Amino acid sequence: MRLKSTFTTRLLALAATLGCLVGPAQAQEFEKNILTGGPSGTYIQFGRNISEAAAKCGVTLNVHESAGSLENFLGVRKRRFTQLGIVQSDVLEYLKTFAADDPGVARAVKGVRIAFPLYNEEVHILARRDLKSLEDLNGKKVAIGVEDSGTFLTASLVLDLAQVNPSERRTIDAEASLTALLAGQIDAFFYVAGAPTEIFLSPRIDAAKFHLLPINDATLQAVYQPGTIPADAYPFQDQAVDVIAVKAVLMTYEYDPGRNAYHRASCKAVSDITNVIATRFDELRKTGHPKWQQVDLSDLPPGWNIGGCVNAGLDPNYNLVCEGDAPATPAQAAPDSAANSAYRQRICESIGC
Repeated sequence: MRLKSTFTTRLLALAATLGCLVGPAQAQEFEKNILTGGPSGTYIQFGRNISEAAAKCGVTLNVHESAGSLENFLGVRKRRFTQLGIVQSDVLEYLKTFAADDPGVARAVKGVRIAFPLYNEEVHILARRDLKSLEDLNGKKVAIGVEDSGTFLTASLVLDLAQVNPSERRTIDAEASLTALLAGQIDAFFYVAGAPTEIFLSPRIDAAKFHLLPINDATLQAVYQPGTIPADAYPFQDQAVDVIAVKAVLMTYEYDPGRNAYHRASCKAVSDITNVIATRFDELRKTGHPKWQQVDLSDLPPGWNIGGCVNAGLDPNYNLVCEGDAPATPAQAAPDSAANSAYRQRICESIGC
């Protein structure tokens, strides 16, 4: 399978270039970082929302752009001072599937853990107006995202499963794809992101020339979750579009606080951010990206373990004082939120508490 070979090669190449998670911290203030996505995507907006909430609790979380899900997954696994990354669920499924018979992939996957499930990401295909369906991409020039991105994997799987054969699969990012589409250099491009996402809000997209393709292939509907991009989500789109969706997941690493100072500080960073998300979840839903409204913190993807440092941060007695909180005392712990309780219950069912 060409996709397996290409994606596995990129996985191992990226893993080899990233720094390892060993050795003590060098910075005066211990760095805490989250890998997100491109500048116009939903990942980076979620990262900024979490960072802003963490700042109210005295926690500095640096938000970084990235090529996407594969880089984020491996960054959490191998890059120093990178405790968190947002990843598509189909990337997780792909890695889990091939970890069973590929030692290289198994080593890359080892130690990566779930922090939180997030939201469903819709598969956007922006195309020329005369193209009406996924099948119409046969023989056309289609951009499928850069090779380190979740969009690349999803687009490749979608085309293969639907037995659609473009004349060219161009591996460029979303911004370059939009420019190429507007210039007539390609016929359509894929972008996997939670709607609404910034790139499709561009006034350069002419509703008379371009639209979002529906994805109603029966095979794809069975493999992926059904999704809908609502009417008026974007200026050029006045009708709802049925598509497919994947889950975005916040990933971390299974740090061992007893191993060394780096692991101890990283574990605390993960626990702090976990506590921020769980205890300020209502605030994130009110003031953050609209996709926070769809986040179900108990909707865990099967087959992946929860981080121990995540579990520590979910403890209702975890001591992290934030703006607006009443002073905490050992005898007066903050009440456990409904989301926290539900998520902690799911964790305990998986790993025991």
